[in-house]
Amino acid sequence: MRLTLILSTALALSGFACLSGQQISGTIENKAGKPIIAVPDFRGGGGAAALMATFNQTVAGDLQSSPLVNLTPKTQYPLQIPQQPSDLIAGVSQPGARAYTPDGRRLTDWSLPPVSANFLGLGYGAEDRGQLVVFGWFYSVAPTIPTLQQAQAFGKIYTATLDQNGAVDAGHRYAADILAQFGGASLVGTRIVFVSDRTGSKEIWVMNWDGTDQHALTHYGTISTFPSASPDGRIVAFTSYAGGNPNLYFISIDTGRKLPFYNQRASMNAFVTFSPDSKRVIFSSTAGGGPPQLYMANVNGSGLHRITSSGSIEVEAKINPKTGVDLVNVSGRTGMPQIYHMNLDGADVQRLSAGTGEATNPSWSPDGGHIAFAWTKGFEPGNYNIFVMDVASQQTIQLTANEGRNENPNWAPDGAHIVFASKRGRQSQIWVMNADGTGKHPLTESGSNEKPVWVNAEK
Repeated sequence: MRLTLILSTALALSGFACLSGQQISGTIENKAGKPIIAVPDFRGGGGAAALMATFNQTVAGDLQSSPLVNLTPKTQYPLQIPQQPSDLIAGVSQPGARAYTPDGRRLTDWSLPPVSANFLGLGYGAEDRGQLVVFGWFYSVAPTIPTLQQAQAFGKIYTATLDQNGAVDAGHRYAADILAQFGGASLVGTRIVFVSDRTGSKEIWVMNWDGTDQHALTHYGTISTFPSASPDGRIVAFTSYAGGNPNLYFISIDTGRKLPFYNQRASMNAFVTFSPDSKRVIFSSTAGGGPPQLYMANVNGSGLHRITSSGSIEVEAKINPKTGVDLVNVSGRTGMPQIYHMNLDGADVQRLSAGTGEATNPSWSPDGGHIAFAWTKGFEPGNYNIFVMDVASQQTIQLTANEGRNENPNWAPDGAHIVFASKRGRQSQIWVMNADGTGKHPLTESGSNEKPVWVNAEK
């Protein structure tokens, strides 16, 4: 799978031998060997003209942040920029022919130095009956392709509202179609749930995957924390002190309407994880007395049964999204918090983390083969940083270092991005990065923000 390739490449480039249970640190090269994409700025007419800068910035940002492609600098582009297929002619039919001056009008102009691209995106925007309409094309620029028709990967029309939000939306969709040519899954429609104190108390917030449209889901005026989301993208679960004790709350992500859930009488109910079909949950509870243990129930709290009886703290369970029959969690059964792997019935328990330092916040990748987690070892020991582990081999790579305190990683549905909380000053903010540790950038800046969870587009 794509994720396996990304991580395998990162491991190879790190220059360290991979031993089970040991961390690996080093420099990860940026997208070596990936297709090179050239996308000149789109221009527009009428009401679209003022919106194209936003469209172009959105497309460039999405492509630059993707681990799948390299975006060649626009300073290397030819002076003549095509805006539609009629501005282009096919490449040179005779191998090696160069009886012309590259000016951007031939596909092969874009494959030659200094651009040296493999693919070319082009298009323009227009206003039509009060809407933004963007025409976008994508071509292979290989000199061996004889006709424009054969070189075209796609040509589409993107309709959106005639405003800045519409330009962002159209830009995301065009970039997503480009990345889909290389196996990329679109994040358009996905959201991120997180905890923010920007209104004076810790509430559950939600934003679009790109950081836009940030708004509160809860208004309880107390501590609400530890959010999780159902795989079908419909439900957010979290712990809140709204009723006094820390109990579980389930709400619709779209309406904020509270959904029924029967909480056990306990001093703590927290850390929900959903089954892949969104019908069952596992959570931590002190219902049995002593430290919190793992319990399974239906999504409304019925059918409760206990999974663990370790006598130690058992928290942060995460069900494997691929198999649905195993989980990872954080346990104190050997002293310091460590990450363990077990079946859903609590059998076949094995420690995954190395046993040194504190290992917390596990999160499964969509392929069910890797976990991201926070660990106080590796390079910069003593501070929490983000690591990724191949569960089968227990080989790990370190994705953050010397960048503050980094915790709560969570995978994007495309398997190519990770969202996390990073405290690089007085306050924590939500950041996102590629699954190989490149392309880090913040999504929030107001208040203190933590514990992000990526939510699938609603199914």
